[in-house]
Amino acid sequence: MLSGGQVAATVAAIAAEQDADGALPWFRGGQLDPWDSVEAAMALDVGGEHERAAAAYRWLAGRQRPDGSWAAEYRAGVETAPEVESNHAGYLAVGLWHSWLCTGDEELVTGLWPVVRRGLDLVTRMQLPGGAVGWALRPDGTPDDTALLTGNASLFQALRCGVALAALAGEPQPDWELAADDLGTALRTRPEAFADRSRYSMDWYYPVLGGALTGPAATERLAADWDRFVVPGLGARCVADRPWVTGAETCELALALAAVGQRDAAVEQVAAMQHLRADDGSYWTGFVYPDDARWPVERTTWTAAAVVLAADALAGATPACGLFTSPGALPAAGTERSHSAVDWLAGGAGTVPS
Repeated sequence: MLSGGQVAATVAAIAAEQDADGALPWFRGGQLDPWDSVEAAMALDVGGEHERAAAAYRWLAGRQRPDGSWAAEYRAGVETAPEVESNHAGYLAVGLWHSWLCTGDEELVTGLWPVVRRGLDLVTRMQLPGGAVGWALRPDGTPDDTALLTGNASLFQALRCGVALAALAGEPQPDWELAADDLGTALRTRPEAFADRSRYSMDWYYPVLGGALTGPAATERLAADWDRFVVPGLGARCVADRPWVTGAETCELALALAAVGQRDAAVEQVAAMQHLRADDGSYWTGFVYPDDARWPVERTTWTAAAVVLAADALAGATPACGLFTSPGALPAAGTERSHSAVDWLAGGAGTVPS
């Protein structure tokens, strides 16, 4: 399994891809999307790179549009895919709550709270009758009536983190609470509300990872499609009908397994995907196993970030370690990094326990 020193090297590899202005793309010179940038910033916070994480969040804040949205893609700070996607609008709430848990940085929360509020207000405007949230805005500003299960499961978590931030800011948002309740009901009971993308592993595990499914229902869901998606010794497929395992999906599956108490299985999945690790601690995105080939030929910050977040959840090293694995409750924030995190990243706490 991963040692603290290995996790620190992966955090350093993510940091090495960050631009001087704070932008955190997939890799230096590559595309940036808001969701994956937030995930990479969370990994920086786990590794103690708080100034870098805050710079990534402030970069996003500076590019939020007046309606609360972001472009779907940027390159060199320029919008290259202007479409509005609901999961992009919501995910900063998860990142900011994660940062608060790690650092207790009141200045950052205060500064970015209006940005989170605008983003989640847009999400609630994109909610459809029945509770699901449209995946995008049409050119006329109305929500598309197609809802994507993975994105909605992520938005369920984002709304709940937003409610926690609202309480912290002293500005309750009852509309968000209602939106989260309706969305959670849709995720649990209305599969017909979402486009059929069941061949993708994210649609399998994300309702558990986002916290909409808990207890026996979550355990049963993960068991039901295990053989469709998990390749023993290699990790999880991205798509059920393709011989391609991907690191981020494998580590997100590990987080979902940890959320249902299957710690040994979670550790096994993180260990299985280590064939994607490069010498500098970065991670290749995926592996086509019949061809013995890494594909695509890129090492993405968000893949590395998923590894770091899974390792933190399993090691219990930072105050934010339970964000993805304790979906029934949002933990209270700490005011500083725990001593265990310091020791872990210095190598003094050994490996992620099994």
